[in-house]
Amino acid sequence: MPLREDFERSGNWLFRWRSFLPVIVLAGFALILKEFTFLGNSERLDQWWEVFCLGVSFFGLTIRILTIGHTPYGTSGRNTHTQVAETLNTTGLYSAVRNPLYLGNYFMSLGIVLFLHLWWLVVIYTLIFWLYYERIIFAEEEFLRSKFGQSYLDWANTTPVFIPSFAQYKSPELCFSLKNVLRREYNGFFAVILIMFILEVVGDIVVEGRVHFDQGWLLLLAVGFTVWATLRFLKKHTTVLDVDGR
Repeated sequence: MPLREDFERSGNWLFRWRSFLPVIVLAGFALILKEFTFLGNSERLDQWWEVFCLGVSFFGLTIRILTIGHTPYGTSGRNTHTQVAETLNTTGLYSAVRNPLYLGNYFMSLGIVLFLHLWWLVVIYTLIFWLYYERIIFAEEEFLRSKFGQSYLDWANTTPVFIPSFAQYKSPELCFSLKNVLRREYNGFFAVILIMFILEVVGDIVVEGRVHFDQGWLLLLAVGFTVWATLRFLKKHTTVLDVDGR
């Protein structure tokens, strides 16, 4: 099989399972917790580091929110079986970078990796992320190129793949829809909190030899779960979060 077709086939396979494979990788990283120590051997310093890591992940979530909030129906979805694109997104963050959602994903997971404060783990994660998403991006761009032709090429020729450039930024065509964001991003929001909570508890067990639940993390977990459960109910059983054209 020619390399181009092989890249596209493997990219489509990774695209289908993109929501699950990163979790497996992060689970492997979690095994490193058996050697976990507090940053600088200081529990207080480690707590501040946890806040920073949470901020990095929420920065990635913010990128996704700013992207999803302006996208129309049939684009930037969580579909897993086939590529879908009713229109070509070229405004908003899509005018600065071709893959803003994957950029957001990078920072969301980076915050979790940074939680273990190992520089070499960050390097490994970045390499794995790039190799993983490179195939997915290739498959997506083949699909977009075949569907939108010259319009896609004109946009791709002036828009970076992954590192944003705002020199040619264009305001979004659609207004920001908070409902669209709430309907689509509640899983990622709670996943970040839950994973970090688990890492924090396991880390304390490794260092202190006992189960200890930090009150701040318990409160954050409770708030996160309440938000997640509420939005999931509204999405599955009501039309409150429905938006025309989104």
